Amino acid sequence: MISPIASLRDAALVATVVSRIPLHYTEGADTSLDRPEHVRAGSSLTWLGNRLAVIQDDAHFIALIDPESGRVDALPLAAGEDGLRQFDDLRGNKRFKLDLESCLTVPSPEGELLLAFGSGSNMRRESVIRVRLSGETEVIQAGELYARFRSTRAFSGSELNVEGAVFAGGWVRFFNRGNGEPRDGLLPLNATCDVHWPELEAYLQAPDRLKPPELRRIVQYDLGSLDGVRLTFTDATAAYNGMLYVAAGEDSPDAVTDGKVSGSVIGVINESTRCHWTALRQSDGRLFDAKIEGICSGDPEGRVYVVVDADDPTRPSELCVVSLSGPWSR
Repeated sequence: MISPIASLRDAALVATVVSRIPLHYTEGADTSLDRPEHVRAGSSLTWLGNRLAVIQDDAHFIALIDPESGRVDALPLAAGEDGLRQFDDLRGNKRFKLDLESCLTVPSPEGELLLAFGSGSNMRRESVIRVRLSGETEVIQAGELYARFRSTRAFSGSELNVEGAVFAGGWVRFFNRGNGEPRDGLLPLNATCDVHWPELEAYLQAPDRLKPPELRRIVQYDLGSLDGVRLTFTDATAAYNGMLYVAAGEDSPDAVTDGKVSGSVIGVINESTRCHWTALRQSDGRLFDAKIEGICSGDPEGRVYVVVDADDPTRPSELCVVSLSGPWSR
């Protein structure tokens, strides 16, 4: 048994949305690529070079955003079933999506690499996408890695749903979102595990020949609740003031079904594993009631970027700038 670490609400912390921009592709829609005119689902966020990269769980595109000019370019990934790149209930093809839910940037001899990870919420969603600065992309089938995630019940709980990945100090920390359905005597877990990056890198180079890396330093969390709705991890990032995470209060019945959202919070995990959080608010002090699914460090002045997923393929995701104030580093 692992005793979960409690993340506590902290009235001294403030997280305020100071700007929000709907994400529309600068070049618009392209039916030949099955590209919509907007970024459909912001699932995770990282830097790639001097641009912000947004992955999407229901569209085979990576959005590359220049935060200075506001330009949004679409990097197409391999087409999926029937040559399509958009997957949703309206089309009846949601089961075929890659369900990319977490991403990070790692160094390599050729320059930065972006890695995007499927959620693993079912066996169709076990791919890792590798993206080079040049725009070259590759799909890696990583079934044995996800089998290890899933079989390590102290990490996966009742349902695996990998929603965050952070590279720091030669390690990758994965975040499991505890929004699953209780089953087989197990409960859904908010949990993290650490993987040694050289081992993971070697495995991703030859997943058909090498065993996946061991999962180390498994930690479980009680993130609390927002307006009576249990909070669950949706992404994380390394920042100047610690490892920041975002969590949503979403009343979903299981790991694959969307539910009503009460709002989102930003929290911090420091080196001593002390955790605290605050609700994300608008500039007028009202609760920001959207679901934040991605977070990325901004600047040392106390700003971060977050991305909103509207859970509606007809509405664009939004990139938001959030100002943080208070004792985040304590």
